[in-house]
Amino acid sequence: MKILYIVRHAKSSWDQVALDDFERPLTDRGHRNAIMLGKLLKEQKIIPDLLLSSPATRAAMTARLISEQIKYSASDIIFDPKIYLASTPLLFDILRKLKNEHKQVMIVGHNPGMTALVNELAVEQVSNLPTCSIYGLRLKIKAWSELSKKCGQKILFEYPKKVGGDN
Repeated sequence: MKILYIVRHAKSSWDQVALDDFERPLTDRGHRNAIMLGKLLKEQKIIPDLLLSSPATRAAMTARLISEQIKYSASDIIFDPKIYLASTPLLFDILRKLKNEHKQVMIVGHNPGMTALVNELAVEQVSNLPTCSIYGLRLKIKAWSELSKKCGQKILFEYPKKVGGDN
């Protein structure tokens, strides 16, 4: 079996209206929540074999802050431009091409793609992944190429408001 952790980036800033969407940074709250999520993952001994992220500033910052807490080397994060605002079919394609040596994978990205990915993979549906949330799935597959709809069983769903953060 494979395990997939789907993370929606932490709260980002809209303060600089002239700033391109790709470049929007995290707010102070987003920064705090990403660190908190990383600490929660560390407590639960969750360390992926592979961490993939959108290279957009808010997602990359979220991935780096989480990786720092779980002692996953930031230099090992794979920043894939295809994840930025990706559709569900594209996310499936990215995941299906993963090497089978990876047992636990974390992907950090954006809505609506992350919520849609959860709803395609999980039996249990969610209306929305809040910012800085993580949804973990145990996938009933032996190879990433076998990824299919409804092959996942929820093992984790955490977000700041649920665990005492300020989302």
